[in-house]
Amino acid sequence: MSEAAARVAEVRGEMERTELALILGGPDDRRNAIVTLHPGAGGTEAQDWAEILLRMYLRWCDRRGYRKEILEYQPGEEAGVKSVTFTVEGDYAYGYLKAEAGIHRLVRISPFDANSRRHTSFASVFVYPEVDDDIKVEINDADLRVDTYRSSGAGGQHVNKTDSAVRLTHLPTGIVVACQNERSQHKNRAMAMKILKSRLYELELEKQKEKMDVFAKSKKDITWGSQIRSYVLHPYRLVKDHRTNMEIGNADAVLDGAIDEFIQGYLLQSSDVQ
Repeated sequence: MSEAAARVAEVRGEMERTELALILGGPDDRRNAIVTLHPGAGGTEAQDWAEILLRMYLRWCDRRGYRKEILEYQPGEEAGVKSVTFTVEGDYAYGYLKAEAGIHRLVRISPFDANSRRHTSFASVFVYPEVDDDIKVEINDADLRVDTYRSSGAGGQHVNKTDSAVRLTHLPTGIVVACQNERSQHKNRAMAMKILKSRLYELELEKQKEKMDVFAKSKKDITWGSQIRSYVLHPYRLVKDHRTNMEIGNADAVLDGAIDEFIQGYLLQSSDVQ
């Protein structure tokens, strides 16, 4: 009986993988992904939540065997991050991670509150396909503002004494990208340009399809009512995706990177809608 049950589970898993492979047939789904996290209002509490999400996604990458690299990391004053951008390299990295784009809500007893009160925090997740050399995106130098500054990172491992970090502002669109991971200004500028091209490419695709969903999210307040997923750690423990109504009670496992059920549930539902 146990062998039959195991075989049924194996067949079901194969069917789900096949179905997902068919769903992930978009022109960019097989590409690497560029992910940016921003905390919402709330200072240290929200910045800490953004860093918890960063850890969750990096653990998810480890589970899938994806290569990840942090390109830009702006630490918070007391804890957490003000902004972080990282790449994820591997088959269908963008196809899977696009399901995570949106606003994520955390409810917990704040470790930063001396009175141990319950706090609600928000953070936004943006996901873009990494543009390869075979895709041409023209950027005029006159449309760019280039700023350099000294890089800094968690634990000081990226700190150096020269202005090697680079921030690019694309004046026509207002898109700002930064990179500080490399020790040379030249390499940081090259990587920042790659991120900028990816974001401009995604923007153009959305315009062509007349679907501005990803960028409409950037115009929303990172606050109550706009979240795609809630992570409740008090007074009970539950993670719920508001798009699919999928719920997982093991919040610790989710925050440790076990988010495949949420990703698959969203992708399968999206395919049904289409």
